[in-house]
Amino acid sequence: METGRVNPNQRLEDQGITGLDKVHYNLIEPALIEAAITRGEGHLGQGGTFLVTTGEHTGRSPKDKHVVRTPDVEDTIWWENNRPMTPEAFDQLHADMMEHLKGGEVFVEDLYVGADPANRLDVRVITEMAWHGLFSRHLLRRPDPAELDSYVPGFTVINCPSFKAAPERHGCRTKTVVAMNFDKKLILIGDTEYAGEIKKSVFTLMNYILPAKGIMPMHCSANHAPGNPVDTAVFFGLSGTGKTTLSADPARTLIGDDEHGWSDTGTFNFEGGCYAKTINLSAEAEPEIYATTGKFGTVVENMVYDEQTYDLDFENDSLTANMRCAYPLHYISNASDTAMGGHPKNIIMLTCDAFGVLPPIARLTPAQAMYHFLSGFTAKVAGTEKGVTEPQPTFSTCFGAPFMPRRPEVYGNLLREKIAKHGATCWLVNTGWTGGAFGTGSRMPIKATRTLLTAALDGSLNDAEFRKDPNFGFEVPLAVEGVPEVLLDPRRTWADAEAYDAQATKLVGMFAENFAQYLPFIDDDVKEAAIG
Repeated sequence: METGRVNPNQRLEDQGITGLDKVHYNLIEPALIEAAITRGEGHLGQGGTFLVTTGEHTGRSPKDKHVVRTPDVEDTIWWENNRPMTPEAFDQLHADMMEHLKGGEVFVEDLYVGADPANRLDVRVITEMAWHGLFSRHLLRRPDPAELDSYVPGFTVINCPSFKAAPERHGCRTKTVVAMNFDKKLILIGDTEYAGEIKKSVFTLMNYILPAKGIMPMHCSANHAPGNPVDTAVFFGLSGTGKTTLSADPARTLIGDDEHGWSDTGTFNFEGGCYAKTINLSAEAEPEIYATTGKFGTVVENMVYDEQTYDLDFENDSLTANMRCAYPLHYISNASDTAMGGHPKNIIMLTCDAFGVLPPIARLTPAQAMYHFLSGFTAKVAGTEKGVTEPQPTFSTCFGAPFMPRRPEVYGNLLREKIAKHGATCWLVNTGWTGGAFGTGSRMPIKATRTLLTAALDGSLNDAEFRKDPNFGFEVPLAVEGVPEVLLDPRRTWADAEAYDAQATKLVGMFAENFAQYLPFIDDDVKEAAIG
């Protein structure tokens, strides 16, 4: 049985997928929710949300992600960061997964990635679960219905949570597998219900394809001044640094929340929606995102809720701290209609420094920007993970190492070239601790961070007087209206200045140790930035 609208020449049998009992093509949100409820995949929540849990996997499984080692990609993949799979093992995995699906029911969504029509990629997502189809419709971009009649998938993602891989047979690590075959334009996902694997696999795909076209793929949020896309800002940052919060400025137009490209014509969002963390989410701090947790079709993932009232518990992390909601971008009132902007005027690199060393804001040279981009620094704090008793540095190159199939320098050089060509100003913003490390100091005041960001984005901060930081060599403003002057000099916020110096020396050493891996691949000016 088949339902829905599809290009008659691009049914699943045209892709060699046969023997299925039911195939649903391009169902819209209400139909997907009806199917998901009928199939017992979750519950209808307040406002028409869909409440779901993902079982064993409540986050990504990066160690189970593989790239198929074909001749076409052999010399371009960063193999130290990407687990290889042989073509033969992939073919066996593919055959076994197709056999597993026979007699079953699947949901097919024909979507695309990339708001820029010149650089979009058509991606077909085939899922066992109806709510994964709903998630995909939110997070990827939806063609106009008429486009479906001529839609031809460029890549296909097959997501089969009920399939369990066999490591010896399929050349993978465990029964959970994410396998990407760039040659066959196919991504296979097995034994995980966590929907984020779909989103991040497609992001990895774009991270491989776009650099060959001279386009910089970025793990960042982006916004622009109202009515002025030329005044675009991008925000790089790892989880917990404030990327979503700080880019969702009601005074600016939101281009996108998480993944973007920077082409010769400007910035464009990859996605059609947002996948926001909901732990400790509040109507006061983030009213627009909070409001989506009560809107029709929003996927509420791994949140505890009252079984009588269906009220969500935003503080209960007993299922996972990685609780999330997925919703279409138009649920945010100040979202861009085009999801496109100009060349970034300002580039913000966010870090949560739990060591209490970095200033709240610093201006970077292009070489320093490449250094901090390749470093991708933030910090874990005590109590966040078992065994973490003091701040620990986290270095995730390009602010997204798990999604980078090419070597980091490819992305770093692209970024530096575009900064030089288009004259972007780069800033490092610390949303972490001041007055001491985690446990002694206090979190950087959000009011001060917003004031400094506003000054950076409106250009007034460039007129300030700056000092050179003795530890990292970047420029730090001496005074900014509305921000306590002492906050701009972290050493002065510590009760013991010598303790600050010792902590700073320790952090500089951690940066240097991490960055040593890139020294053979970078230019002299970046090497100089690495030593301050």
